[in-house]
This record gives sequence, C-alpha cells and structure tokens, in this order.
Amino acid sequence: MTKTGYHHGDLRTVLLDSAAEQIASEGIEAVSLRALARRAGVSHAAPAHHFGDRAGLFTALAVQGFDLLATELAAAGPDLRDIAVAYIRFALRNPGRFDVMFRREVLRADDPELLAARERSGVSLRAGMEGAQANPEVARQRASQLAAWSVVHGFATLWREGALADSVLAGTSDPEELAREMIATIRFD
Repeated sequence: MTKTGYHHGDLRTVLLDSAAEQIASEGIEAVSLRALARRAGVSHAAPAHHFGDRAGLFTALAVQGFDLLATELAAAGPDLRDIAVAYIRFALRNPGRFDVMFRREVLRADDPELLAARERSGVSLRAGMEGAQANPEVARQRASQLAAWSVVHGFATLWREGALADSVLAGTSDPEELAREMIATIRFD
C-alpha cells in the first residue's frame, strides 16, 4: 500500500511558519488549527498532534519568536543603540511572531519553555542597559530597563502599524536610522 498524502519534512516548522504568515497578513483572530492543516495539506488532526490547541500553537510560536529575538539581540553587541535597532528590526521582519509574543491572553503564560525563552531575550535586551546606566541602584536600573524596552517596543509597534508614515516626527523613511536618532536622545541614569 502506498501513501498518497503530502509528506512534510518538518510539519511543526511548516505549521509555525504558516501561522506566522497568516497572523502578519490577517491577524491573530484569523488563525485556526483546521485552516492551518488545510494550508499545509495535512489532516485536520495533524496540528493538534503537535500543539494540542490554538494556545499551544501560539505558545510554540512565541517561544520560537523569543529565541530568534534573543539570538538577534545577542548578535547586536553591547551598544544600547545596536540592541534597540536589532529589536526593532526583529519586530519588522517577524510581524506574525512579534504580534503573538506579548499577548498573554492567547498563550499558555506559565509554559516553562515560554518562560525560559522570554528570559533569554530579556537578558540580551537588559545587557545593553548595563553600559548605559550611571546609577547603580537596583530599583533605578529596573526602571531604566523598563523605559528602554518600552521605547523600542513602542517605536516598533508604531512603525509596524504605520503611525509614523506621515508623521512630522519621522524625519526619515528608514526605521533603523530613526531609531538610532531616537535612542541617542535618551539619557538613562
């Protein structure tokens, strides 16, 4: 007996990539396991085998996103501006993953893999603040790190949603150049 169905070398990766593409183009609400199965040409039960349910799919996508983000942030080097630009670049290049990573209501927020991946990316992001902070007080450092994350995350979101397209605040059409200019004006103490 021969198998007539389509065989994927790595169905899990195909499903995650397909989900990320669909989220980027249609939003999180449009994603269903059945639709992903149809797009991949596999049985409707195949995605459930890999992820259990929609929350499992989104959690796996967020884990993948945080791991990719951690890698990009670590490769950026120790300079805060380079780390900020790497964060923004990641958000712009990976919109489907970025949209899921911070949406606790669609994730299994207590998933150990998710928590570990989130921490890995957080360590890389906070590393850039170490050289930029003059104040050794722990509470002040945390506040500065939160401010830096909020700035780059907010900028990435504004850029992705087109809010800066016709803004007088965007003196350039290059998000990386604008991000570097923006970060250079901020003093963390």
